[in-house]
Amino acid sequence: MNLAENKDSMQLAPVIKWVGGKRQLLPRLMEYKPQNFKKYFEPFLGGGAMLFSLAPEKAIINDNNLELINMYSVIKASPEKLVACLEEHQENNSKEYYLYIRGLDRDGTIKTMTDVQRAARLIYMLKVDFNGLYRVNKKGQFNVPYGRYKNPKIADASRIYAMSSYFNNNDVLILGGDFENAVKSATKGDLVYFDPPYIPLNNTSNFTSYTKEGFGLAEQKRLRDLFFSLSDKGVYVMLSNSDTKLTRELYTGAKIHSVSAKRAINSNAEKRGSVSEVIITNYEV
Repeated sequence: MNLAENKDSMQLAPVIKWVGGKRQLLPRLMEYKPQNFKKYFEPFLGGGAMLFSLAPEKAIINDNNLELINMYSVIKASPEKLVACLEEHQENNSKEYYLYIRGLDRDGTIKTMTDVQRAARLIYMLKVDFNGLYRVNKKGQFNVPYGRYKNPKIADASRIYAMSSYFNNNDVLILGGDFENAVKSATKGDLVYFDPPYIPLNNTSNFTSYTKEGFGLAEQKRLRDLFFSLSDKGVYVMLSNSDTKLTRELYTGAKIHSVSAKRAINSNAEKRGSVSEVIITNYEV
């Protein structure tokens, strides 16, 4: 397909920040994507910067974070109700209110909430918490402290409606679960973009995890095997990861392109800065 013309693409943008989000790397990702492809697959959707920049007419999107997938499903099905709920959060926003909303997954209340209420809770927390970070403890409970934003835009109606319009006017299937299941129907000429939790830059780092199940070395190896099996089927495959010795060893035989990215999550500003990442493809650019 040719991506030059999709009327929704000019309005589309992520509605949340997401750790490891690709907004700043979009120019490089666009540089390394294939010129044409059939269907688009993104098994680690996160904030969706790549998806909403491409705005493909046919796509299968997925994430293992079911709260995140619920948010996208609600944006597709009930954008008006979602905006109304977010406007309530906007009116009530304070540190005390945030801590109350955050605690709804500790007393069982979250189990009684509607899909719309849960989606609004997620967006609200990511709009006002520290650095827009999503983090849960081993019990799956959200545990990020309140941020210091003066006037956060919690109810971003224009972006929500644009995203809902895109989902409903194109063939976009929203899944929630394992990355391998999300690409089972990929065939020759399709494009799969993997943006997994990154391999740590050093031995003292933990494997990045935004679900309580984690994403460790075994998952990285399973992803590597999937990368090459899809390649054998004639699928275009592109993958982002940190630039480490292990990353390069795992993807020996693929095309590895070095890029520079900024990391801004560290609480110590002096430890934020540019780091080397890789965009790995199974095709020549």
